[in-house]
Amino acid sequence: MTADEAEPVGAQASLTTVAQEWTRIGVTGFGGPPAHIALLRKLVVQRMCWMDAREFEDANAACGLLPGPASTQLAIFCAYRVAGPAGAIVGGLGFIVPAVVLILTLSLVFLGSAPPLWVRGAGAGAGAAVAAVAVQAARGLWRPSYARVRAQRDRAARWLGYLAVGTAAAALIGPYLVLALLACGLIEVLLQRRPLPGTRHGSLGALIPASISTGGVGALIWTAFKVGALSFGGGFVIIPLMQADAVHTYHWMTDPQFLNAVALGQITPGPVVATVAAVGYAAHGLAGGLLAAVVAFSPSFSFILLGGRRFERLRANTSARAFLDGAGPAAIGAILGAAITLATALTETWQFAILAAAAIALLALRRDVVQTLLAAALVGVIVVLAGAPLS
Repeated sequence: MTADEAEPVGAQASLTTVAQEWTRIGVTGFGGPPAHIALLRKLVVQRMCWMDAREFEDANAACGLLPGPASTQLAIFCAYRVAGPAGAIVGGLGFIVPAVVLILTLSLVFLGSAPPLWVRGAGAGAGAAVAAVAVQAARGLWRPSYARVRAQRDRAARWLGYLAVGTAAAALIGPYLVLALLACGLIEVLLQRRPLPGTRHGSLGALIPASISTGGVGALIWTAFKVGALSFGGGFVIIPLMQADAVHTYHWMTDPQFLNAVALGQITPGPVVATVAAVGYAAHGLAGGLLAAVVAFSPSFSFILLGGRRFERLRANTSARAFLDGAGPAAIGAILGAAITLATALTETWQFAILAAAAIALLALRRDVVQTLLAAALVGVIVVLAGAPLS
């Protein structure tokens, strides 16, 4: 795909068709980014022949170089290619809105002031398995990432170092994780001697809203912005980016409620980043949930609408690739660090038993994530209704 070929063609599909097809994927896309990519490829390459296989693969790779939710950006880009800027907006909303609506609806039940006992049990059961899901997600990312560098001793050593930094940062200094990700990326750029143009270490503080310390709307906007524009390495990186703010800094949620929110994001279709809507709901009600979703997903639309024509150049940009060589493994480490904090947030002995069973199911038996979380939720309901303690 050349830079010229990345121009939107505009006449391949009507907006009505885009709305129908992308909404269908948003409603049926259980299983996270791998499922979304497979569904998009089946639609635009195999069924409708709107893009050829090489172009789709290049677009997927370019989206992987961008911060934020890669599969969401791929969905927006594919809609952009077949129906222009208007198609990008219609298709992107079709892919995202069902997940946000479903997350907010479930938040009313699971994060309400007095949810029924069986609902609390389901949340505690599913939440207990989330740490195992995080480890599985990290494992799926680290294998191909490390395989690209293991033949080069220096790069492999740095990869392991970035992984360790990300793990430690997520587990120990959650609010500043984004700085660790940026630092790892910048270090790798400098080591590869191709500095990112216009990047200044001293400018990071300018990104932080003045009202962040209050825990008000400004803080929610900053949290959602980090999720949508400063996360590298897949949807699960949002967990450590959100947890420190939502639970420990601003106290919008308790640890069990945050575990519930993450579980909801996993068992519902559509982009995992829609989980941020549950955090926004906990912070400022339905308006906060909608605001968090808008802020988190706006960068994805901006990246495609402003830069879609330059995707091939992005893939070939050595500075961008070098940055991701550092930030990528750090983000994978952050997912592992998130697994540590999620596990330590469990409060009941029976939850650790569910976590162990989920780890075996996901890591040893390779069971489906959604099925594992639903089974954990069912066990939680049974255990709690049988009289087990629940804090």
